[in-house]
Amino acid sequence: MTEQAATRNERKERTRQALLEGTLALASDRGFAALSLREIARSAGIVPTAFYRHFESLEDLGATLVDDGVTALRLALREVRRNPDAGLTETVRFVFDQVGPKRDLFGFLTRERHGGSAVLRRAIATELQLIVRELVADLSRVRALDEWSPRDLEIAADLLVSTVTDGIAAYISASSREAQHIIDRTVQQVRLISLGMGAWSPPKPR
Repeated sequence: MTEQAATRNERKERTRQALLEGTLALASDRGFAALSLREIARSAGIVPTAFYRHFESLEDLGATLVDDGVTALRLALREVRRNPDAGLTETVRFVFDQVGPKRDLFGFLTRERHGGSAVLRRAIATELQLIVRELVADLSRVRALDEWSPRDLEIAADLLVSTVTDGIAAYISASSREAQHIIDRTVQQVRLISLGMGAWSPPKPR
């Protein structure tokens, strides 16, 4: 690659990142569904027609933000699970470590998960379901849960993921003084769920 081509690619990547960051800033006030392509382009200092050099549509831009957040988190969690010594507490704290530097992005995901664009709601739900499925696979390898059915494991995984995502939502809007309390509370909630799972026996089929 020539130096000129490399510089052109760098400029393109900077503009692309500016579009993503501008969208996060604008969406924090009104939500993604209320944004126009024109104002997003203006936030990055480009004309509207130049937007299409970076994204096929507004939905494509929104899906990229979902990928940057949930998908990156899912892949990071996969790395954590490769460490046999990583327990639930370490995993939950690791999640918040990932969220902390990207509060704007995860604030966007939290808001869009429950309102706004139907396309983004579906994309976020799909990614969260993938996290649930991977957690089900982890739980299925726990000897104490050998008698649990796939449905029981999925319910437990969904409860764990929902607890952590609710914690993230609270963490994002919390003050710096409250943030650590929310992390500690989420860890405690996950511990209690884990204890309950260990004490619960699934009903035997009739």
